[in-house]
Amino acid sequence: MKLRRIYKSTIFLKSIFVVSIFVIFFISAITFKHISLVGNSSKSVNHSYEVSLELERLMSYLKDSETGQRGFLITKDSTFLTPYITSKEKIKTSFEKVGEYTKGNAVQEHNFRKLGFFINKRQNYLSLSMHLSLEKPLNNKLVKEKLEIGKQTMDSIRKQVDEMIRTEKNLLKKREVNYKDTVKVTPIFVYVTLLVTLLLISISYLRISKDLEKLQASNNRLALLNESSNLAENVGSFGSWELNLVTNEYTLSDNSYRLLGFKPQGFFASQENFMKYVHPEDLKAFREATDKLVKNVSLPAFTYRIIRKDKKVRYFRTTGRIVTNKLGDKILIGTNGDVTDEVLAAMSLEQQNIELEASNKELVAFNYAASHDLQEPLRKIQTFVSRLSEKENDNLSETGKEFMVRINSSVDRMRILIEDLLQYSRTTKTEKVFEETDLNDLLDNAKVDMAQVIEEKKAQISSQPLPKLKVIPFQIQQLFTNLINNSLKYSRENINPDIKITCKKVTAAEEELIPKSSKEKFYKITFKDNGIGFEQEYAEKIFVLFNRLHNKNEYAGTGIGLAICKKIIENHRGFIFANGKPDSGATFTIFLPEENE
Repeated sequence: MKLRRIYKSTIFLKSIFVVSIFVIFFISAITFKHISLVGNSSKSVNHSYEVSLELERLMSYLKDSETGQRGFLITKDSTFLTPYITSKEKIKTSFEKVGEYTKGNAVQEHNFRKLGFFINKRQNYLSLSMHLSLEKPLNNKLVKEKLEIGKQTMDSIRKQVDEMIRTEKNLLKKREVNYKDTVKVTPIFVYVTLLVTLLLISISYLRISKDLEKLQASNNRLALLNESSNLAENVGSFGSWELNLVTNEYTLSDNSYRLLGFKPQGFFASQENFMKYVHPEDLKAFREATDKLVKNVSLPAFTYRIIRKDKKVRYFRTTGRIVTNKLGDKILIGTNGDVTDEVLAAMSLEQQNIELEASNKELVAFNYAASHDLQEPLRKIQTFVSRLSEKENDNLSETGKEFMVRINSSVDRMRILIEDLLQYSRTTKTEKVFEETDLNDLLDNAKVDMAQVIEEKKAQISSQPLPKLKVIPFQIQQLFTNLINNSLKYSRENINPDIKITCKKVTAAEEELIPKSSKEKFYKITFKDNGIGFEQEYAEKIFVLFNRLHNKNEYAGTGIGLAICKKIIENHRGFIFANGKPDSGATFTIFLPEENE
């Protein structure tokens, strides 16, 4: 019972202390705020006074300059130019001071720029009037005109100076009103704070009586959680440990012993005894990792091997961090998990990936070599067919001539197919070297490549400005060429192709087509045409290698061009989508990341 009273009294005193400190800090803050307001108010008054005084001084210098000019114009006596000349430097210095005073105030900075314009204009007309008066009389029309403009400019300067002084006075009035409002509200804040403090003290007092009951309930829950934790360790094949860095006391959970092949408390718990079971080849790495933990406070998960009591080798994964208890002792806490099955599965997957990569490289190399080897006999066939057509054409029957035409057509299709296969192979196996490139240049190059077809079909291509991005230049140019070629190839009969290229910057969140897991920014580039279009159900199939929607007799092609486009976009970590409607055209949308490594 005594212990309970002492505990309650201690909590009560701590609560009173905390609240008192809070009140002191709050009142101190209010006092500091008042002092700051008074200081700021004083600075504002001085600042407004200095601005007004400097503006009046500037006006005085301008008047001196004008007086000197007037005296010279009337008497032609150069001694009157002395105040005109000396006032120039004074005007400059005074004007610069006004500029310094008005910095940070947008309205006054605007007024200052207008004042500078009028002053420069006035100085120019003063000088111009004096030069004209040396050559012409004062009643000359031109001299009068310049003097009149100078007078109007001087009036503008006076108005601008008055405006700036009036602005400073208005600012000063606003600051004074704000200051008065703050001072008026402060006592209310203080009073409310005191009431809240009393309320907190009362609440703290009422809650003290419940603390022991909650503490007892917490102890019961803690015991239950310990049992749950032990059960979780058994099911999850992991164990927990603690190391007091001050007392060097080491503690292992029951399941930590079981993972090493021992019964709970099967050996004396110490770091040295645990490291006896670490695999000799991993012991150095284990020591380095635990040493880093003491320096870095947290320990990233690392994997190592252990040799159990039954001599079986298992893989452990350990992670931990340093915490400080209420006594100020630093405690290193962590977990050891048996991840043998996971590690072995990862090793198996890695080996399979290596084998798959090697297989892919062999297939690409085979494709590339085969395509190259096929070109030589194909060229010979074209040569022999050409010679036969030239020399034996008259001896061939109509059926023979038709066969020759079909052979030529088949050879051309075979050549295009081989070239497309080589291009696809190049896209797949080429090293990905990204360069900062202007996409507008690549688009222009693509148009040049397709210039003959564009001219033959009288196509119109319009495009918005494209960005500079880190890309693989020849691949993006090939992408543009293939998309333009696709629109030209599948244009409608007797209708000139019209291709519109647009571009804008988007984020993944704005676009439904892009996976929402991506947080990158993209450039969305669309190619829209007025061609024959396609059924939307084929929007994904058209990117499949060798897939064609039309008979080869209707439209030429190999079914590789759009597959190359998709591969290029994948090389740039982007996305490509197609949208079409029969007889209404097709739209190809590509998304290229703003940044690419």
